[in-house]
Amino acid sequence: METKSNSFLAQEPVGRLMRKYAVPCVISLLVGALYNIVDQIFIANASYLGSYGNAANTVVFPLTVIALAIAVMIGDGCCAFVSLCLGKKNNADAEKSVGNSVALVIFLSLILCVVYLVFDDMIIAMFGGTVNQQTFSLSKEYFFYISLGIPFYMFGQAMNPVIRADGSPKFAMVSTLAGALTNVILDPVFIFGLKWGMTGAAVATVIGQGVTAFLAIWYLFHTRVVSLSKKAFIPNASIIKSTLTLGICSFLSQISLVAAMAAINNMIRKYGAMDPVFGQEQYAQIPMAVVGIVMKFFQIVISIVVGMAAGCIPIVGYNMGARLNDRVRRLFSRLLAAETIAGLIAFVTAEFLPMQLTGIFGAANESVYYTEFAVKAFRVYLCMVVFACINKAAFIFLQAMGKAAASTMLSMVREIVFGVGFALLLPLFFGLDGVLYSMPVSDILTFIISAAVIFSTYRQLKADKISSVLI
Repeated sequence: METKSNSFLAQEPVGRLMRKYAVPCVISLLVGALYNIVDQIFIANASYLGSYGNAANTVVFPLTVIALAIAVMIGDGCCAFVSLCLGKKNNADAEKSVGNSVALVIFLSLILCVVYLVFDDMIIAMFGGTVNQQTFSLSKEYFFYISLGIPFYMFGQAMNPVIRADGSPKFAMVSTLAGALTNVILDPVFIFGLKWGMTGAAVATVIGQGVTAFLAIWYLFHTRVVSLSKKAFIPNASIIKSTLTLGICSFLSQISLVAAMAAINNMIRKYGAMDPVFGQEQYAQIPMAVVGIVMKFFQIVISIVVGMAAGCIPIVGYNMGARLNDRVRRLFSRLLAAETIAGLIAFVTAEFLPMQLTGIFGAANESVYYTEFAVKAFRVYLCMVVFACINKAAFIFLQAMGKAAASTMLSMVREIVFGVGFALLLPLFFGLDGVLYSMPVSDILTFIISAAVIFSTYRQLKADKISSVLI
């Protein structure tokens, strides 16, 4: 009779394991990112929405990231905790973590849904939706339906890393892909065919999220390694604390991004109004729409980067639990090399193909000011994207090793201290361009710190290996 085990994580070559887990994870995150990106592409190319719809999508985007932050805190934390437990042959705690995580994400998603529906006007205003009346109106329309789908979205996103930890990365990928394809098919039908506008984009998204959530529910009844019983869903304070501690880095990396986006959106609204061109009513929404487009491209890059790193979480956790530090070091080296290559490709694309990237998001329907600002935004905002990729890999790898404090510290410094700080400070000296400068400056300074942490991690893994041999 076959024994349920993930012991192959300590036996197969790390390169093969990385491909096996990272590729499906990258695809899953890319597909997940496509929900909002596909909406924006179709919205931008609908002449009756254009840059106003683009700006509205940019306003609502951080609010979906808040939901994602809570979901990945639970999901990634559970993934890391389960992997560590399985490495130690502690299946009982692994099962409790999965059950508690399911109950927790359902509870928190319903609360967030209610908060969004009750305080929609205030929330939209906080994220720059008052740049002009049409942008506010479209933001509110889009946000209402997106809020209704929050429970589906959060459940699907939280269960994705849990399914990977259970040894089924391909199913995690397929479930996300099914939802995104549903969204891609329905978007043009609702936006161009039925002329539902922002409502159509949002409804298509919610239906797609529902498909992913349904498949995740199905999987919970057909788990591979972790067997769920009713008692696994009984709240256990110790298990929940351990799970959330390991997931706090994922939460902070997302929620701090929300803080940065809120600061950026409000600085765009404030300093755009002072600009001789964008201070005019008919062009006021352009900077926000453009920065939103640049962020969407960056989101694609980060989905690849985070996917490669997050895909390694079960492998790292299992091998750390089994004290196979040499395998962890080899995996870290491969990951950093892969992330650097991904960053270089993104850099070349942003610097040399900004016109083509802008064209995907409906530039043909916009003024010359739209295109000029978009080209500048891509080239300035993403000029240090290689460092951003390496930084993100370091954050997640430390999290997978169980070093929640170091991972959290790096994330907080990057997103809050630097990300928010420079977004608020640099516009005082450089106006609207200062918003664009905040990204590369933050990434350079964070990389200096990350480099020191990376070298320290290598030394510790080597020292721990020697100690374990002596013991």
